[in-house]
Amino acid sequence: MQYGGTVYITSNAYNSVLYIGVTSNLLARMGQHKERYYKDSFTDTYNCHKLVYYQSFPRIEEAIIQEKRMKKWKREWKFELINSVNPTWRDLYDEI
Repeated sequence: MQYGGTVYITSNAYNSVLYIGVTSNLLARMGQHKERYYKDSFTDTYNCHKLVYYQSFPRIEEAIIQEKRMKKWKREWKFELINSVNPTWRDLYDEI
């Protein structure tokens, strides 16, 4: 049995900090971010609890590959990607 995965981007309230992650359970992972489950983590330190982008893949390996690609992108490219699907940078957490 193969399991899917999701690459996602979170931001802070000011949309000035971005975090890119990958998970096999986006709902649970975002719950951890919002509850600050991992103290002193990047998302906890920089208040990156707003889900601004996500993309699901049929296999977790594909999501990991995309995450690694995106982490190498210029900041401008990441902003363009977010703006293309979420121009108001609303929190997409309630949609998952």
